[in-house]
Amino acid sequence: MSGQWSTRLAELGIELPAVVAPVGSYTPALRVGDLVYTSGQIPVAGGEVTVTGKVSDGAEGIVTPARAQEAARLCALNALAAVHAEVGIDSVVRVVKVTGFVASAPGFTGQPGVVNGASDLLGEIFGDAGVHARSAVGVAELPLGVPVEVEIVVQVN
Repeated sequence: MSGQWSTRLAELGIELPAVVAPVGSYTPALRVGDLVYTSGQIPVAGGEVTVTGKVSDGAEGIVTPARAQEAARLCALNALAAVHAEVGIDSVVRVVKVTGFVASAPGFTGQPGVVNGASDLLGEIFGDAGVHARSAVGVAELPLGVPVEVEIVVQVN
Protein backbone atom coordinates (compact mmCIF):
# COMPACT_ATOMS: atom_id res chain seq x y z
CA MET A 1 0.00 0.00 0.00
CA SER A 2 3.04 2.27 0.04
CA GLY A 3 2.27 5.42 -1.93
CA GLN A 4 -1.42 5.36 -1.07
CA TRP A 5 -1.28 6.93 2.38
CA SER A 6 -2.94 10.18 1.37
CA THR A 7 -5.86 8.13 0.04
CA ARG A 8 -6.00 6.14 3.27
CA LEU A 9 -6.04 9.35 5.33
CA ALA A 10 -8.97 10.62 3.26
CA GLU A 11 -10.81 7.29 3.74
CA LEU A 12 -10.38 7.66 7.50
CA GLY A 13 -11.47 11.31 7.43
CA ILE A 14 -8.10 12.39 8.80
CA GLU A 15 -6.59 15.66 7.63
CA LEU A 16 -2.95 16.35 8.40
CA PRO A 17 -2.62 19.61 10.34
CA ALA A 18 -0.12 22.36 9.67
CA VAL A 19 3.33 21.61 11.05
CA VAL A 20 3.67 22.80 14.63
CA ALA A 21 6.21 25.62 14.84
CA PRO A 22 9.29 24.67 16.87
CA VAL A 23 9.48 26.14 20.37
CA GLY A 24 13.29 25.90 20.35
CA SER A 25 16.32 25.61 18.09
CA TYR A 26 15.46 22.52 16.05
CA THR A 27 13.63 21.38 12.93
CA PRO A 28 10.34 19.45 13.07
CA ALA A 29 11.69 16.64 10.87
CA LEU A 30 14.98 15.64 9.31
CA ARG A 31 15.69 13.10 6.60
CA VAL A 32 18.87 11.03 6.81
CA GLY A 33 19.16 8.47 4.02
CA ASP A 34 15.90 6.54 3.87
CA LEU A 35 14.80 7.53 7.39
CA VAL A 36 12.92 10.59 8.58
CA TYR A 37 13.23 11.47 12.26
CA THR A 38 10.75 13.82 13.84
CA SER A 39 11.41 16.04 16.79
CA GLY A 40 9.16 15.44 19.77
CA GLN A 41 5.64 16.59 18.99
CA ILE A 42 3.25 17.85 21.63
CA PRO A 43 -0.57 18.07 21.65
CA VAL A 44 -1.06 21.28 19.71
CA ALA A 45 -4.05 22.04 17.47
CA GLY A 46 -4.66 25.34 15.76
CA GLY A 47 -1.48 26.73 17.28
CA GLU A 48 -2.66 26.10 20.85
CA VAL A 49 -1.71 23.47 23.43
CA THR A 50 -4.83 21.33 23.91
CA VAL A 51 -4.13 19.87 27.37
CA THR A 52 -1.68 20.38 30.22
CA GLY A 53 -0.94 18.53 33.42
CA LYS A 54 0.41 15.24 34.65
CA VAL A 55 -1.16 11.87 33.99
CA SER A 56 -2.58 9.81 36.83
CA ASP A 57 -5.29 7.27 37.56
CA GLY A 58 -8.19 9.22 38.99
CA ALA A 59 -6.58 12.05 40.96
CA GLU A 60 -8.72 15.17 40.74
CA GLY A 61 -7.29 17.92 38.55
CA ILE A 62 -4.95 15.47 36.84
CA VAL A 63 -5.05 14.35 33.21
CA THR A 64 -6.75 10.97 32.92
CA PRO A 65 -5.02 8.17 31.00
CA ALA A 66 -7.84 8.27 28.41
CA ARG A 67 -7.37 12.03 27.84
CA ALA A 68 -3.60 11.55 27.64
CA GLN A 69 -4.12 8.78 25.07
CA GLU A 70 -6.12 11.25 22.93
CA ALA A 71 -3.25 13.73 23.31
CA ALA A 72 -0.76 11.08 22.19
CA ARG A 73 -2.87 10.50 19.09
CA LEU A 74 -2.70 14.24 18.32
CA CYS A 75 1.06 14.17 18.88
CA ALA A 76 1.40 11.35 16.33
CA LEU A 77 -0.76 13.28 13.87
CA ASN A 78 1.52 16.30 14.32
CA ALA A 79 4.55 14.05 13.75
CA LEU A 80 3.01 12.80 10.50
CA ALA A 81 2.44 16.42 9.45
CA ALA A 82 6.17 17.05 9.98
CA VAL A 83 7.03 13.95 7.91
CA HIS A 84 4.64 15.08 5.18
CA ALA A 85 6.22 18.55 5.06
CA GLU A 86 9.68 16.99 4.80
CA VAL A 87 9.12 14.25 2.19
CA GLY A 88 5.40 13.80 1.46
CA ILE A 89 3.25 11.25 3.28
CA ASP A 90 3.05 8.97 0.25
CA SER A 91 6.80 8.34 0.39
CA VAL A 92 6.48 6.53 3.74
CA VAL A 93 7.39 2.84 3.46
CA ARG A 94 6.88 1.95 7.13
CA VAL A 95 6.92 3.27 10.66
CA VAL A 96 10.15 2.16 12.34
CA LYS A 97 10.08 3.56 15.88
CA VAL A 98 7.83 5.52 18.21
CA THR A 99 9.05 7.10 21.43
CA GLY A 100 6.50 8.50 23.84
CA PHE A 101 7.18 10.57 26.93
CA VAL A 102 4.43 10.83 29.55
CA ALA A 103 4.48 13.47 32.30
CA SER A 104 3.50 11.15 35.12
CA ALA A 105 2.20 11.84 38.59
CA PRO A 106 3.92 9.82 41.33
CA GLY A 107 2.92 6.17 41.16
CA PHE A 108 1.48 6.28 37.64
CA THR A 109 2.74 3.30 35.63
CA GLY A 110 0.35 3.31 32.67
CA GLN A 111 2.69 4.97 30.18
CA PRO A 112 2.35 2.15 27.59
CA GLY A 113 -1.44 2.60 27.52
CA VAL A 114 -1.07 6.34 27.00
CA VAL A 115 1.37 5.92 24.11
CA ASN A 116 -1.04 3.41 22.53
CA GLY A 117 -2.91 6.51 21.37
CA ALA A 118 -0.04 7.22 18.98
CA SER A 119 0.60 3.59 18.05
CA ASP A 120 -3.05 2.87 17.34
CA LEU A 121 -3.33 5.88 15.01
CA LEU A 122 -0.26 4.75 13.06
CA GLY A 123 -1.75 1.26 12.80
CA GLU A 124 -5.06 2.64 11.51
CA ILE A 125 -3.30 4.59 8.80
CA PHE A 126 -0.45 2.28 7.78
CA GLY A 127 -1.76 -1.18 8.65
CA ASP A 128 1.08 -3.72 8.77
CA ALA A 129 3.53 -0.98 7.73
CA GLY A 130 2.57 0.84 10.93
CA VAL A 131 3.85 -1.93 13.23
CA HIS A 132 6.87 -0.43 14.99
CA ALA A 133 9.38 -0.67 17.81
CA ARG A 134 8.48 1.58 20.73
CA SER A 135 9.48 3.09 24.04
CA ALA A 136 7.02 4.62 26.53
CA VAL A 137 8.80 6.61 29.21
CA GLY A 138 7.47 8.33 32.32
CA VAL A 139 9.02 11.73 33.03
CA ALA A 140 8.58 14.45 35.66
CA GLU A 141 7.86 17.36 33.30
CA LEU A 142 7.43 18.08 29.58
CA PRO A 143 7.65 21.32 27.57
CA LEU A 144 4.83 23.82 28.11
CA GLY A 145 3.35 21.57 30.80
CA VAL A 146 1.89 19.05 28.33
CA PRO A 147 1.15 15.50 29.50
CA VAL A 148 2.64 13.67 26.51
CA GLU A 149 5.24 14.10 23.76
CA VAL A 150 5.78 11.72 20.83
CA GLU A 151 8.53 11.35 18.26
CA ILE A 152 8.59 8.93 15.35
CA VAL A 153 11.05 7.50 12.86
CA VAL A 154 9.76 6.39 9.46
CA GLN A 155 11.42 4.71 6.51
CA VAL A 156 10.80 6.44 3.18
CA ASN A 157 11.54 5.74 -0.45
